[in-house]
Amino acid sequence: MTHLMRAARLHAVGHPMSIDKVERPVAMGSDVVVEVKACGMVPNLANVLANWETWYPQMPLPPRPAIHGLDPSGIVHQVGPQVVNLKPGDRVYVNPGRFCGACHHCSSGRPQACEHWTLGGYFGYNPKSLEMFARYPYGGFAEFMLAPQAQVIKIPDNMSFVQGSRMGYLGTSYAALKKCGALMGKTLIINGATGTLGLGATLFALAMGIGKIYAVARGERLLERLKALAPDRIVTFSNTLGSSGAFVKEQTGGRGADLMLDTLGAKAPLDSMLDAMGGVKRGGRIVNIGGTSGPLPVDVKWWMDEQMELIGSVWFTAAEGMEIAAMIGSGIIDMSVMTAMVWSLEKVNEAISGVGKSDGGFTYYALEI
Repeated sequence: MTHLMRAARLHAVGHPMSIDKVERPVAMGSDVVVEVKACGMVPNLANVLANWETWYPQMPLPPRPAIHGLDPSGIVHQVGPQVVNLKPGDRVYVNPGRFCGACHHCSSGRPQACEHWTLGGYFGYNPKSLEMFARYPYGGFAEFMLAPQAQVIKIPDNMSFVQGSRMGYLGTSYAALKKCGALMGKTLIINGATGTLGLGATLFALAMGIGKIYAVARGERLLERLKALAPDRIVTFSNTLGSSGAFVKEQTGGRGADLMLDTLGAKAPLDSMLDAMGGVKRGGRIVNIGGTSGPLPVDVKWWMDEQMELIGSVWFTAAEGMEIAAMIGSGIIDMSVMTAMVWSLEKVNEAISGVGKSDGGFTYYALEI
């Protein structure tokens, strides 16, 4: 017997999503069907849906009509016969990372390097992503979705489903900080610190023992709010006042910070990233998780002479998601500093046009299904 469900689907670029009745997925093999309770709304989704195919034609969107929705959380509804350690009723977050699972990168715990790497419900990274969209065509803007068991992460009871829909951005920040190495007592520049990724990076860096954060952003009001999280460990600077790199060098007696995280949003000016890089000390490490794009005019001799490292970091693994869930469950990370704006599935188009107009990373956006 075929069961139907409600799903918000995009039929054509420039058109609103429609609430359609579609066939509910069925769990087979090692796959899981999750009853979606909430799904995160990417702040830049309106631009992605309207402009992505022009901005990045080599990175495909899901074939239309498409069910988008990047950050789903909910309850396990059905498990395939080969599923282990998950059962109906489990509270979970679904990591949208999709990959082949069989290549050397996947087998060594680096699925983001897989040639099939795809963000389900959002976009792909190369033509092979179309194979992943065909296998897992369901994003989180639906009542039910299909997912591989390896990407389904149990969440603690003190984490609501709406809070679970923030896991994607939290995980991206956390994974980048892990690439920085040990943080205990170190100094860190966070460029774009009051944004969605920047706030998460601040929370995790503090929890992981960072000595000092140099928080760089534009708006002084949000910077003050960020500093209040740890006044003795966060130094703020508005880059509307001058060079952030020069400011950090001044604050550190000319040495610079040990580490830098760039968390700027899509299409942000590269000048800001380049300027902040000037505040990193010799032998420092810079990790980029932001949305800036285009050629970065870096002096490669400076890069060599100063022994600098520049690392790109995309998304996070299921293992890292489990670590985040454990930290939230134990109270190490307190999500109450963030406020959710929530819409119903029927108001998905209102939500898409309404996100990104509040208090930077202190506000996040979700649909309740």
